[in-house]
Amino acid sequence: MNEKGIPARRSAIWLLDQVLGQGKLLSELIATGGLDRLAAEDRARAQRLATDVLRHLSRCDKLIDRHVQKSPQPHVRNVLRLGALELAQGAAAHGVVNDLVTIISRDKRHGRLRSLVNAVLRKIAAEAPEVWPILAPPKLPKWLRSPLVQAWGAPAVKAMEVAQAAGAPVDLTVRVATDEVAAALNGTVLPTGSIRLADAGQISALPGYSDGAWWVQDAAAALPARILAPAKGAKVLDLCSAPGGKTLQLAAMVAEVTSVDISENRVQRLRENLARTGLAADVQVQDALTLQGQWDAILLDAPCSATGTMRRHPDLPHAKDGSEFGALIALQSELIDHAWTLLKPGGRMVFCTCSLLPDEGEVQVEDALARHKDMQIDIEALRIPGVDAEWITPEGGLRLRPDYWPEHGGMDGFFIGVLHKLA
Repeated sequence: MNEKGIPARRSAIWLLDQVLGQGKLLSELIATGGLDRLAAEDRARAQRLATDVLRHLSRCDKLIDRHVQKSPQPHVRNVLRLGALELAQGAAAHGVVNDLVTIISRDKRHGRLRSLVNAVLRKIAAEAPEVWPILAPPKLPKWLRSPLVQAWGAPAVKAMEVAQAAGAPVDLTVRVATDEVAAALNGTVLPTGSIRLADAGQISALPGYSDGAWWVQDAAAALPARILAPAKGAKVLDLCSAPGGKTLQLAAMVAEVTSVDISENRVQRLRENLARTGLAADVQVQDALTLQGQWDAILLDAPCSATGTMRRHPDLPHAKDGSEFGALIALQSELIDHAWTLLKPGGRMVFCTCSLLPDEGEVQVEDALARHKDMQIDIEALRIPGVDAEWITPEGGLRLRPDYWPEHGGMDGFFIGVLHKLA
């Protein structure tokens, strides 16, 4: 028997068990070596399969539930979910069914259900290509959908769910001629200057990677540094900086950059990208709340719910339940207040979060303005090329959402506010 596909499929099921059963994030599982035993090709495939299942979870369940009388146990359902996803995507039924039946047969606890898995998957194989396209995009879990509907309205959230189901292309920020890089990569230049790739493939094999001509960074995530736009030679502080895309942008602007993050592991990736691109920054592993000094400009990308990145990380709404958001919101306020003491009079601070929740964006800035009498909101700084005027809120912040730019393939959710410190 050809078992080439089994390692990746078995690992994808393990990832699903961990995310859906244990509340783990895919990034945590991979960072802690959960897939290290796999060959590189199988590791990438397992991660892709698990991500796709999580992105289309309710679609997979609808295909399964058409053919079972009672709900399968969670592990068995995850086996069936993987099969439903692959069959719907056009994978060869023979290989999918045989591999998953083999996997379940070798499971001491669930091996007796191999006939069920075989029967259900064969029925799904017969109908999945026709049924899958007419299934509605999955809805976000209620714990998250409800506050988003309250904030942005049901039609907007439905559009976000469509963007979530579509996934996210790869965006690049370049440090050399944008048009030349886009042509070499067969990419599209977005209105804000990022390059978007429809089918990136292996990132490290793309032209310009080894030369440090660009780095991967969502178009929305590239805006805070472009909005801060420090003067040449300015002393700039990038707080909570890893994995470092914004540090690279600021360094490319020939600013004198201090880059601070509390995570040694995440900072290592930043150091690698600095070396690859030939850019320079003073990188420090430190708690931002203990930092001392004075800077001309500050970029604070505060820890947050990351709800704006769900099109790239569909495990987030399934692994989280919102219970940690209160602590995150309190931390964001602390960081704003401490960062304000590090900013020279007359300087500017960009506060941003990759969140869709107003409590982590609009409300934070409103509260900060009430606490600091020398703080003013700077609306004009948001008006840079490519930024739609409709994205600027009446309160003076920039609100980005996954349903924006549907003609280009969407963007991550972000809030960006520019705060000026009176001299």
